[in-house]
Amino acid sequence: MKTFGGPVLFLDRSDINTDEIILENYLKELPKQELKAHIFEDLKIDGFNAQTDVAGTKVIITKENFGCGTAREHTASALEASGLFTVVAPTFAKPFKQDMAASSIMAIEIDRKSLADMFRTFASKDTECKIVINDDGTAKVKLIAGSLSKSYPFQLDDAQKALLANDGWMGFAESKF
Repeated sequence: MKTFGGPVLFLDRSDINTDEIILENYLKELPKQELKAHIFEDLKIDGFNAQTDVAGTKVIITKENFGCGTAREHTASALEASGLFTVVAPTFAKPFKQDMAASSIMAIEIDRKSLADMFRTFASKDTECKIVINDDGTAKVKLIAGSLSKSYPFQLDDAQKALLANDGWMGFAESKF
């Protein structure tokens, strides 16, 4: 079962491209389940270590234009294989956002003011994320670090509603057919 929430990995950089998410040669050489060991290994951010920082996380919060660069649908599959089912950013590269949806990964677009507050308030703390969908259709990203908790609204489209309601596209397909 997919959970769209969990421990958060803050990646404090814009324009993280598909090669920095996972190198293309791994996509050609390794089975999907073995991609996890190589996720973000080519990403350069001060203080970031892919070997220790990614383990156990389920949510990425990052800056603008996540997934830019060469369009390869298998890059999103590498995130899925790593258990990273939710990415929060102000913008995504359009082809990559579509690939994320095809891999049942939530691409949540959040306004820049909320993103700045997320980084300022939570980036230096062990943070959990919950995606909350209210009965009236409004949605929010809820971040929790110890006794500190804040929520940030975002727009939820119909495809994302179907993903959340059915734990991904497979659950959606099973519920319809």
